[in-house]
Amino acid sequence: MAESTLLLLVAGIIAVGVLAQILADRLQVPAIVFYIVVGLVLGQPGLEVITRETFGGALSTVVGFAVAIIVFEGAFHLKVERIRTAPRAALRLVTVGAVVALVGTAAAVRLIFGVSWNLSLVIGSLLVATGPTVVTPILNIVPVRDRVATALEFEGIVNDVTAAILAVVFFQTVLPETAGNDIVRGFVTRLGVGLLFGVVVAGAVYYLLRYVDLSPGDAPRNARLLVLAGALVAFAAANFEATEAGVAAAATAGFLLGNADVPYEAEIEAFKGDLTLLVLAFVFIGLAALLDPAALVEVGVGGLVVVAAIALVVRPALVFLSTAGDRFTRGERTFMSLVGPRGIIPASVATLFAVQFQEAGLVREANVLLGTVFLAILLTAVFEGGLARYVARYLKIIPMRVIIVGGGRVGRSLAERLENRGENVVIVETDESVAESVRNAGYTAIIGDGTDTELLREAGADNAKTVVAATGDDDANLLVAQLSSSKFDVQNVIARANNPDNVDAFEDLGVRTISSSMATAWAIDNQIERPAITHWMTDVGRSGDVQEVEVTNEEIAGKPVSEVGPMLPEACLIALVSKGEHDDAEVPTADYVLELGDHITLLGRRESVQEGMTFVDSN
Repeated sequence: MAESTLLLLVAGIIAVGVLAQILADRLQVPAIVFYIVVGLVLGQPGLEVITRETFGGALSTVVGFAVAIIVFEGAFHLKVERIRTAPRAALRLVTVGAVVALVGTAAAVRLIFGVSWNLSLVIGSLLVATGPTVVTPILNIVPVRDRVATALEFEGIVNDVTAAILAVVFFQTVLPETAGNDIVRGFVTRLGVGLLFGVVVAGAVYYLLRYVDLSPGDAPRNARLLVLAGALVAFAAANFEATEAGVAAAATAGFLLGNADVPYEAEIEAFKGDLTLLVLAFVFIGLAALLDPAALVEVGVGGLVVVAAIALVVRPALVFLSTAGDRFTRGERTFMSLVGPRGIIPASVATLFAVQFQEAGLVREANVLLGTVFLAILLTAVFEGGLARYVARYLKIIPMRVIIVGGGRVGRSLAERLENRGENVVIVETDESVAESVRNAGYTAIIGDGTDTELLREAGADNAKTVVAATGDDDANLLVAQLSSSKFDVQNVIARANNPDNVDAFEDLGVRTISSSMATAWAIDNQIERPAITHWMTDVGRSGDVQEVEVTNEEIAGKPVSEVGPMLPEACLIALVSKGEHDDAEVPTADYVLELGDHITLLGRRESVQEGMTFVDSN
């Protein structure tokens, strides 16, 4: 291909990729869907804008550097403090979950296509990778709880590394000339080489960023370029030492630098993010164009069955096993089960493997590998990516946030109770040591001043249903409350008044206020007059719950309490009813007729109350 034609083609691919990203943002679906469709069109017989001869022998090098940039960028964004919100589940997903994915997928491929176990394990290892390139765009569209997002992102980044190395090891068992290699030794060696090169490069880049003059006027630009060079060097050097060890090196370097206190971090993140979008579009479009239609024909209906088994059997099994006993709700676990799209690692590695299979005369193996992997990528990206918002809404796992400004004893105790009820809590704290202890306890914490509008926005005030100002400073609490109401239109704002004399002044300004002294007096009075229910209400680990919910279910509107009661779950009672959120509540009689918009208070066993809330509020 002439140089001018090649330049025009590359420019066209990048332009189409940018337009696809814009369209994906508008439609709120992963851009990978459009990349693959465009690639398939460009590679169709008769059109064949992109062929294997287009890039000559440089294809593997181009794809390799693109993978390095993508993996490094994903790992750079993964912060240690976020992992702490779901540590057990995250670790299980990349260990127990990865094993289940590998074995389950390989068994499905073996059963459906009748190929060797070695080839089945190559495909199974590639499809272990869910990939941050497709998971992260989904999470940008679906604002789930931090623990859910963290677990999925951590799984994607780590399993990219696992999948790439495992695939190479099993791939060598298929080729006749390398069939006798030691699988365990091959995996450990590649992982060790990747970790070593990643640590060394991250250390060198950190030293240069921290202690070497990068020319003051051009320091941000030089920092961006230095980090990019580090990612590529780590990848290339590790790959030179051991095939596919570069993925582990890039991920390790990205994670270490992303969690180090490096200068110009914001500029580096922005630069790497934009660069990743460009190379992601180029690689996906290019690889999809090289997909031989014969590969899809080869797998046919069997490929659809394999993908269905992966998405509907293997994925749910590994997620529910990995999240057992953790703080995830059933809806969150179901959502995680239905969000496991495959990304760049399976596409790139499968394409390169297929070329080697074809050169070795293993045409059917190449077609089964390519057809199954690309079918899994396309279908999971389209269905799991495209339907993620609707699935999340149906499962009701997109909670509005509760922001607590102040991570002291009051804020922590409140966060514990709210998290226990399934709320999505974010704590804002100025003291770094306090914030660190909050994070260690498993809560999301943002360090900074809660009276700063931009910090409140970062904490999620635009999507908050409640803001609680719980610091020890009444002036700060008042300002937080006023900002939340005026700037973000939060529906429920509550301030703590440390000085009882400030209560009237707060409420005169329209701020709902709780006085520390009055709250203590109420608690003591309740302990004296109604100790049983007080103990039951204040025990965070209790089996019961009390919740207020708005009636939106038309099925119960217009019916008396005597008819609605039996429709609720067992051990769930209607305790109070009010005509509005702030109206006086009353204990309803059996003949009280419920209407849409009424607020009812449910009392009972915890699980029953949660089910009752879902039934009453059908939105």
